[in-house]
Formats: sequence, C-alpha cells, structure tokens
Amino acid sequence: QVQLVESGGGLVQAGGSLRLSCAASRAIFSINLMGWYRQAPGKQRELVATITNDGSTNFGDSVKGRFSISRDNAQNTMYLQMNSLKPEDTAVYYCSAVAGIRRLTYWGQGTQVTVSS
Repeated sequence: QVQLVESGGGLVQAGGSLRLSCAASRAIFSINLMGWYRQAPGKQRELVATITNDGSTNFGDSVKGRFSISRDNAQNTMYLQMNSLKPEDTAVYYCSAVAGIRRLTYWGQGTQVTVSS
C-alpha cells in the first residue's frame, strides 16, 4: 500500500509555469508505473503523463511538448513540470501509482490548477 500527496497547484496566468509534486509514503523504487491524471469540471479524468521506473514516459496529446514528468526515487517523489499553461489545462490534478503484486492503482487527493486567460 502507498499513500500519495500532491502539492504545488495554484492559480497561474496563461503562458506561465507550475511544478507539481507527488510525495509517496514509502519507497517508490519498486513502483514501476506512476503518473499524473487530471479532471476538469464536467469531464472525465484523462491521462496527463506516466513514467516507469526505467524512465520511460508517455504523455497525453494535449500536453505533449509543454509538460514533462520525472521521478526522484531517493526522495520518493514524482514531479510534473507544466510550461506554457493554457486555460484548458485548468483541472484537479491527481497523482497515481500502480503497485504491489496485485498491481492496484493508488490515488492522491488531488491538487487544483487554475489557469487564467
């Protein structure tokens, strides 16, 4: 089991940047897949980015070229660097981890990102 806590959300103007952090309650070196998802009001939760233990990444089409994802296994923390933010990036951003023998998905409580035009 793992608890995840996001931080770094807030209000930013269009074109600005934010960095989100996801702190895990235990060592993440054994967690192969971690990621960020987001959910805007009235919309389904969507993929933002994922990262594996060997550093392989995957991004949603809407954020490619603007967002980057990284993880620091020594700090048990994953990051999402968001650049060139747009109003349509406004959403609650959730951290996730797929862990354990049963490959259960764990979620953080979410952090709000609001981009003003």
